[in-house]
Amino acid sequence: MISTGLSSGVHLPGSTLGILGSGQLGRMLTLTAKRLGYRVHVFSPQRDTPAGQVADLEITADYTDLDALRRFAQDVDVVTIEFENIPVQALIALQPEVPVYPQPHVLEMTQHRLREKQFLSGLGIPVVPFVPVNNSQELQAGIVQLGLPAVLKTAGFGYDGKGQMRLDTEAQALTAYAAFAGQACLMERFVDLEREISVIAARAEDGTFQAYRPVENRHRNHILDYTLAPAQLAETMEAHAIQMTQRIMEALNMRGLLCVEFFITRQGDLLVNELAPRPHNSGHYTIEAAVCDQFEQQLRVVCGLPLGDPSLRQPAAMANLLGDLWAKGEPDWQAALSLSSVYLHLYGKGEARPGRKMGHLTTLGSSVEAAFQLAQQARECLSH
Repeated sequence: MISTGLSSGVHLPGSTLGILGSGQLGRMLTLTAKRLGYRVHVFSPQRDTPAGQVADLEITADYTDLDALRRFAQDVDVVTIEFENIPVQALIALQPEVPVYPQPHVLEMTQHRLREKQFLSGLGIPVVPFVPVNNSQELQAGIVQLGLPAVLKTAGFGYDGKGQMRLDTEAQALTAYAAFAGQACLMERFVDLEREISVIAARAEDGTFQAYRPVENRHRNHILDYTLAPAQLAETMEAHAIQMTQRIMEALNMRGLLCVEFFITRQGDLLVNELAPRPHNSGHYTIEAAVCDQFEQQLRVVCGLPLGDPSLRQPAAMANLLGDLWAKGEPDWQAALSLSSVYLHLYGKGEARPGRKMGHLTTLGSSVEAAFQLAQQARECLSH
């Protein structure tokens, strides 16, 4: 570990960044950190991971291994996360040894859907109407209060549509609740959506705030399919989404990067859906399209450097590449890369499984529609 001789709030290039988690978000953060002169150690239960392949050191241990966490802390200057489903106790164990951002209380709230909804509601932030469900009586009461259709979700550890089921009948509700095997749940009213957007923002220790413009997210089978940047919104709605994001970060007093996912209803209401205190799939386009991308912004904020400029250089689109593309063999990379303004990112995952995020494509265009059409064309090329 190279000491900068500075306070715990500033870690200059030459320092060592520690990352809890070692998936594709950690990989892209690692590559960015290496470009800026940092060393990177990653910690996760897996070996030969997307982030571990490019880091200086890959530590393989369980997040509950407190001795391994303390050894990890001794060799890094600051720690961050690349996904939120990490035991909060791991961050708490690290805190006496090394600065950790985002702070444990942020993780504790955002990895639990019910706590998150209650926190947002308490702030007066508009969310989808919901009720907690801890037993069959509360399930029945929720149906009466919210009506059907509705959505039943596990309270903790859900992502990419996991841990949630749509309910159209009372019988479906009982079956879904039984399938969740006694886990704490919440029920949400089913909302007729016009579209979904997200805002990614950073907040520094002194309260300095920078936000990327809202982007539109289109999903398939509950997994992000395309992101269009920027979202085509009225200026007032764009400003409102950014203001809500800032208000949430201030209420949490968080230092770090936060993605806020929003629903826009057909009535024009803007509702917060979920929070993610890390880089986000919907921000991958920033690598090519923003002045300072989301991974550099995360590095800057956790290391105490000045926040970067989130301005969009030009319209962009991002297309996820799932394992389904490999069903008939290796995708045709040459065909996609023969197109101008197409940028390929692969995550180094060995096994291509249906629904598994293996990489993404980013495209740039003179307009959002032009970038989107190019992204569709490029991904279609891969499967020919």
